[in-house]
Amino acid sequence: MQIFQVIEETITKPPIPHEPQKQSLKAWAMYCLRDKGFKVVYAQNADFAIEPKGGDKLYFKVTNHPEDVDNSCGWIVWDSATKSASLIPPKS
Repeated sequence: MQIFQVIEETITKPPIPHEPQKQSLKAWAMYCLRDKGFKVVYAQNADFAIEPKGGDKLYFKVTNHPEDVDNSCGWIVWDSATKSASLIPPKS
């Protein structure tokens, strides 16, 4: 799906670098997505959701630990060794 390519590009080439000592991964991811023009909203069972125009909400969680990832939603995973983020889209 096209939207996941845009989200992945947004977090792999962010407008600002993620600095764990200055901001949380969740705050950084939400900032980057909003900067790209996404409507980022509150989500009860995830860290946040994106509301695409005319589509269903896409739910995301963030983590620094890849072993936390499950099939409940999409994930943004921070790798502190490579200092980079990756996107794991939700399983459809």
